Amino acid sequence: MTSSLFIRLRSALTVLLAAGLLAACGADKGTDSHILAVDIDRSTSCALDGMLLADYPGPKAQIHYDSIVQPDFFCDTVEMFSIYLKPEQARRVSAMYVQDMAKADWENPKGHWIDARTATYVHGSRRTGSMGPTIASFASADDARKFAASEGGKVLRFDEVTPDMVILDGGALHDKRM
Repeated sequence: MTSSLFIRLRSALTVLLAAGLLAACGADKGTDSHILAVDIDRSTSCALDGMLLADYPGPKAQIHYDSIVQPDFFCDTVEMFSIYLKPEQARRVSAMYVQDMAKADWENPKGHWIDARTATYVHGSRRTGSMGPTIASFASADDARKFAASEGGKVLRFDEVTPDMVILDGGALHDKRM
């Protein structure tokens, strides 16, 4: 093989490889940071227990998984964390959202979705959610501190929430409407 033929062949392979990589990148659009939160409506139900999210107070959550169009919704942040922190959780999480409770109405929260991984949380407050004790979520650490000052609880970052804080002991124990 001549030197010029080798150079042309190598150049052609480089172009093909680059085109393939660009095509692969284009096919990956819509995952991770490109996934948007989905608003809930009157029929949106919890992935764990089928409860209608709109019927209960407190922060809601959603987890988006790779290659699955619809997210799993949770009527409480505790449920979201309990699923996410389980060691057997094998599905790749592409996005997670919680509600900013400094902006959402606690009794009837709608909208105000924020990235769960960048949110600040308050664990152990007097406020309850759909499953009883809940973990309040906030976009701002200052808002979380103000909430903790008035409602009690400890301010935490996402990575400070541990599995022992999110044990699901049965919402029926706490739900006075069931």
